[in-house]
Amino acid sequence: MKLTEFVLAGCPYCRQAREVLDELYAERPEFAAIEIDVIDESVESALADTYDYYRVPSFFSGRERLYEASPLWPRSEVKRRLEEMLAAQL
Repeated sequence: MKLTEFVLAGCPYCRQAREVLDELYAERPEFAAIEIDVIDESVESALADTYDYYRVPSFFSGRERLYEASPLWPRSEVKRRLEEMLAAQL
């Protein structure tokens, strides 16, 4: 399985998501089998513009948006949603 993640350099929500993903990989090694292509939307803006999202980080399977960050979520909610997203890919 392969996912696409859109990020922005310096984004605190992107950094938090990466930290949570690393934590989830340590807790559930089977998640490491899911490949994630990370795309910086400021570098590949033409590609990013072809996807339907507003906030970063956003994760897609093909063109289906699986996760879009919210600045209102506490870390626990970010972890719950990312774990749910990854588990659904196995």
